[in-house]
Amino acid sequence: MAMGAGIIGLGFVGRAHLEGLRRLGISVRGILGSSPERTADAVRELKLDRGYSSIEELLGDASVSAVHICTPNNLHYQQARAALEAGKHVMCEKPLAMDTEESASLVELARRLKLVGAVTYNLRYYPLCHEARSIVARGAIGEPRLVHGSFLQDWLLYPTDWNWRLQPELGGTVRAVADIGTHWVDLVTWITGRRARAVCADLATVIPVRKRPRGRVQTFQQAVGDTDEIKITTEDYASILLRLEGGAHGICTVSQVSAGRKTRLWFEVDGSEGSLAWNSEDPNRLWLGRRREPNQEIIKDPSLLSPAARGYAAYPGGHAEGYPDTFVQLFKDFYRYLEGADFVQPRTFPTFETGHEEMRLCEAVVESAQEQRWVALA
Repeated sequence: MAMGAGIIGLGFVGRAHLEGLRRLGISVRGILGSSPERTADAVRELKLDRGYSSIEELLGDASVSAVHICTPNNLHYQQARAALEAGKHVMCEKPLAMDTEESASLVELARRLKLVGAVTYNLRYYPLCHEARSIVARGAIGEPRLVHGSFLQDWLLYPTDWNWRLQPELGGTVRAVADIGTHWVDLVTWITGRRARAVCADLATVIPVRKRPRGRVQTFQQAVGDTDEIKITTEDYASILLRLEGGAHGICTVSQVSAGRKTRLWFEVDGSEGSLAWNSEDPNRLWLGRRREPNQEIIKDPSLLSPAARGYAAYPGGHAEGYPDTFVQLFKDFYRYLEGADFVQPRTFPTFETGHEEMRLCEAVVESAQEQRWVALA
């Protein structure tokens, strides 16, 4: 039977999943929204064949091979667990769960049931991020020594900005770190091949009181209408010092209140023989720094990329690739692996184990900020 997907959640990121699956020709058997009305509206608007009335109906559909979970964070664990127990593979948005107890449970369950669990750290899948990883792996910048950068946004700049992620019962006790900080850490540790071993963090809630609208607000959309004042306990900002395997040191700043920065992930890796840097708001350029020769700039062109990166560039040189394409490339890896049906083979995509590692990071960051000290990642 051909691979079929079911999607839970049709907000901003759920629609990104749908588009990526459609571009790959993977059949989306149906969707499940947050209410029967929203499901019906999405089925009509997105021209889908089926809307499920419940998660039980979705999981009972034998034509669904994998479930894409694109719901608020507090639902990830229970939905992923139910999908695994129904014999479905899972592609879950990050964070994988609300805490490490939940994420560890999902890792163990997927392993025991011999099913595949993936987490949508899609930002690995810009072609030049794969090229950066290849450059580091072949020793072209020497031994990585320093890793630094930031992930900055401005969509929560004003007290009138609102999203469900601001509610700890829905998004968790950490917000900016879990939402965008884990993307940065996942990306640089994957590129360098060096895991984080310890963290020292500073967190700040820059806007302590926000105006919550009485109606529904989509991610990245402005609220309108009547509001209530709500005390905010999760962080708008974080800076995290990192100690990585092999003696490398790092620092990352994340913010959702930096005016003019829409979704700017920037990193630089400084090695013993050279440096490289990349910025997600200009994703088709990779900078290489040298001491004894001119610096270079690599423009995304599959004919000029390393063999390891070339397959993740879908279009010829001069044809830009961006955020929607990262989902396509991640899902291509994921479904190709499922179709191979040999689940003991190494997995090239971010897995449930990856998601568990990032939950450990989040908990260590909170502990570090509260106690104002370095915390080891056990």
